[in-house]
Amino acid sequence: MYSSKDKMSTLIAREHQAIHIIGRFGVPLGVGEKTIEEVCREQHIHTETFLTIINYKLDNEAHRRDLYESIDLRTLITYLRNAHSYFFEFSLPMLRQKLIESINLSTTNSQIPILIIRFFDEYAENINIHMQHENEQLFPYVESLLDGTPLETLSTEEFQHQHRFVDDQHIASKLTELKSLIIKYYPQTEQNYLLGYALNDIFQTEEDLATHCAIEEDILFPAVRQLEKSVRAAHRTRPGNADEGPEKESESLSEREQDVLKQVVNGLSNKEIADVLCISTHTVISHRKNIARKLGIHSTAGLTIYAIVNNLVNINDLKTNV
Repeated sequence: MYSSKDKMSTLIAREHQAIHIIGRFGVPLGVGEKTIEEVCREQHIHTETFLTIINYKLDNEAHRRDLYESIDLRTLITYLRNAHSYFFEFSLPMLRQKLIESINLSTTNSQIPILIIRFFDEYAENINIHMQHENEQLFPYVESLLDGTPLETLSTEEFQHQHRFVDDQHIASKLTELKSLIIKYYPQTEQNYLLGYALNDIFQTEEDLATHCAIEEDILFPAVRQLEKSVRAAHRTRPGNADEGPEKESESLSEREQDVLKQVVNGLSNKEIADVLCISTHTVISHRKNIARKLGIHSTAGLTIYAIVNNLVNINDLKTNV
């Protein structure tokens, strides 16, 4: 476990796994004999946040508890944004290029190599959508909390449920599937060293993405939930808000409202819901307004997450993607 008094050069020389993380903090090479604390101060980086991420990367089982307590959220958000840029401006394009070059060396007429590229492109697009959502929705929400003026958006809990679903369905399983396709089904040819290098990079990218997702799960989300509590508490103690009392618990949905909700998350229109449930479209609209009021959730994505978490629907039975 590294401390602020350790030399930055020692960290870089000993821990090759940490090199990408150091770059995402904006730390350049040529650090001389300076300590981690000195380099962080020069680069205007919150030292404890830097150390938290580095030590988590090197031993994410031993330092999992209450990591968020010592971090600076603005520094962490900057790091995560830089990580997203790294994946889409460098890591994934370079990996794709290696795959293409290895296919060009192939002497086979099989379509499997082309299908592998297509699979990779679909995978990269899924990750891009996920990370863009964080860049455009989650991170601005966190920054609004830090400014004391939270945006009206999904709660951190809802973001986290969505995050776990994408991790399971796309980030984790899809890259594992890509490795399997190459290992098991790539047409046998003469020794293809470049494909071996590409496969090795897939393994490294998989590990890098897994750590990135774990940092958000174990550090970002707990820190934001704690910040939300602080902002709510501060709001309740402001003049004019003292009589509001504690936040009201969400009202429970009626059986008919649950029926409507199930159809909403399955992608049905108001008219289609009315036909399925044998009620009028006006009644469907009324139920949807009551659902939004009771739950405080207005988006289809948020309602889908609520329905999954509360066992009203099964992910595998949904007709539309979350």
